[in-house]
Amino acid sequence: MIRTLGVIGGGQLGRMFALDAKRMGYDVITLDPQPRSPCGQVADEQIVASYDDLQAIERLGERSDVVTYEFENIAIDSVRHLEARGYAVAPSSAVLQITQNRIAEKTFARECGAAVAEFSAIDSDDDVRAAGARIGFPAVVKTVSGGYDGKGQWRANDLQEALAARKEAGGAQLIFERWIPFDREISVICTRSASGEVVSYPPGENQHDGGILNLSIVPARIDGALARRAQELTKKIAHAMEIVGTFCVEFFVADGQLLVNEIAPRPHNSGHYTIDATPCSQYEQHVRAICGLPLSPPSLLRNAVMVNILGTGTGNQLEGTDELLKDPSIVLHVYGKKHAVNRRKMGHFTMLVDGPVTEREIARAKEARKLLRWVESADEVAQVI
Repeated sequence: MIRTLGVIGGGQLGRMFALDAKRMGYDVITLDPQPRSPCGQVADEQIVASYDDLQAIERLGERSDVVTYEFENIAIDSVRHLEARGYAVAPSSAVLQITQNRIAEKTFARECGAAVAEFSAIDSDDDVRAAGARIGFPAVVKTVSGGYDGKGQWRANDLQEALAARKEAGGAQLIFERWIPFDREISVICTRSASGEVVSYPPGENQHDGGILNLSIVPARIDGALARRAQELTKKIAHAMEIVGTFCVEFFVADGQLLVNEIAPRPHNSGHYTIDATPCSQYEQHVRAICGLPLSPPSLLRNAVMVNILGTGTGNQLEGTDELLKDPSIVLHVYGKKHAVNRRKMGHFTMLVDGPVTEREIARAKEARKLLRWVESADEVAQVI
């Protein structure tokens, strides 16, 4: 019988997973190098250690019936270490091996029958020149592994900018991709169980600001046939990866066509709305999948706009929530992070919408976010004095 769930990573995704796991009666242990991490605040216990500390990782495995992870940029050797010693881990290291490497990821998506932006591996300046000649400009140059929220990627309008990006990357392996002038970016949240049961939520439409997700609109404002195609491709990827758990596939929509941009092997920022707008959140689906429970067919109770709350670097106390919550359609989630570092994800709110999500509703959500501001807390002032 499964009683205790281990989580590698202590961020907000782990926190929301732990909250649903606790509600369902499971104990949760998280491992994260930061004491009192967002997940650690709500879990039964936190092991404070780095993700590549194999002794600590093994301690997590010994005390957990199943181990999962809340972000993909962890040391894959830690997951392999657990698997080699017979501990249950979901998703597996085989899934991480695909999703941690942009070249492997795009190759895999293409083998599943999905279109992707034309790409080429970059290991030298000569590779840059060859890719530029074959693929053309504008292009985007990205680190093959480790990038997130717009980090580790550069737009290159010509060969000199591409060469400069490689120099700035400091020797990291890179991928050169054709720049896609897409109409929209959408994402599909999907869950697969070990028995092969698969469910997927309606595609959401994502808007970014400087590479960081700004807001998600659910359902995405796309043709119904295109939405079904995105779900079909996501389910095909789920089966091909043999993933167990919740994951996300991001697509570009360009000229009525779908191109896979990224596969994230865990619950996703764009799926936060599922906590408030569906009967069974992406996090509960993840608990169900890794614990061998039946999955719940996703359905929208109401449409939604999910808005990220970012730090500004100007204070660590969030004010304006009293004004924000005068709107009964808004549900607020704050992650418990100590420092509101500039552009760090500190929380989100979901605005529930009756009927279609129009530009008016999107504008209302953006105006609601303007009510929030970061100010210095009394503790910060005392430290300065």
